[in-house]
Amino acid sequence: MKVVYLNRDAYTSSPCVATIGFFDGVHLGHHHLIQQVKSVARESGLSSMLVTFIRHPRQVLHSDWQPQLLSSFDDKVALLSATGVDKLVVLSFDAQMAALSARDFMSDVLQRQLGVRVLLTGYDNHFGHRGAGSTEGFADYVAYGRQLGIRVVLGTPFSVGDIRVSSSKIRHFLSSGDVEQAARCLGRPYTLSGRVVSGEHIGTGLGYPTANMQLSDASRLIPATGAYAVQVSVDGHAPTLNGMMNIGSRPTFHGDRQTLETHIFHFDGNLYGRSLSVSFVSRLRPELTFDSAEALAAQLAADARRSEEILHHPLEL
Repeated sequence: MKVVYLNRDAYTSSPCVATIGFFDGVHLGHHHLIQQVKSVARESGLSSMLVTFIRHPRQVLHSDWQPQLLSSFDDKVALLSATGVDKLVVLSFDAQMAALSARDFMSDVLQRQLGVRVLLTGYDNHFGHRGAGSTEGFADYVAYGRQLGIRVVLGTPFSVGDIRVSSSKIRHFLSSGDVEQAARCLGRPYTLSGRVVSGEHIGTGLGYPTANMQLSDASRLIPATGAYAVQVSVDGHAPTLNGMMNIGSRPTFHGDRQTLETHIFHFDGNLYGRSLSVSFVSRLRPELTFDSAEALAAQLAADARRSEEILHHPLEL
């Protein structure tokens, strides 16, 4: 896949079939739409293109909005690059672009710069500046497309069981701790990455030393507090390892800030300063407050046994 940063590179595209979106998480719904783009491109004898943004448009439109993203930008590019689409165009969404109407965006960016001849839109996708009271939507895009020589096609949604897959739905699952349902919609376990930093060594004193992880991307969504069975990739260590993670503020010890602490089973090594990627397999329990360190240690032992049972029979997606 050719990756083009439109605001950085001088670029003229050959005629293509495209879709545009933020593609947060690159979930199964996105893959379904991308397959439609590739299919129409083959049928039309054109190249295929994805158009996305470095920053979420809401960060430009609402400066106080705090994103809770399912993927970092680099991870998103890697996931989209693996789809087999010919070109990925990355736009730097700014105030000037935000002020463009949908028609002007289709004309100035999609038609003139990118050579789009067929545009597939997601069933819930909207783009372009919308004035007060505007009800602009798919029918308007079709009309603008006729004027500009762009055929606009409505992509079909994708469901897992009775769940219509979307980034917002996945965020809801993760925020409630349902990492299994989130994985079914993503097509893979939800994963957080970061660097191991020094902690307070409470886990070591309980017999369960933990790696205290500082996220590499502070805009990532953190699942609900509690204990989870996880799989861990350690930078410089080839096999994926099993473990358990606790997300919370350590209320038993009167903690006042959230931490991400991972205990890796049967691992003996120095992790400080190394990078970890932690994939969530199942939530074991919510965050609890214990009467004593001994009671917490007993619960950690039970969590470890349950985690190893779960990880011995991984989730089927």
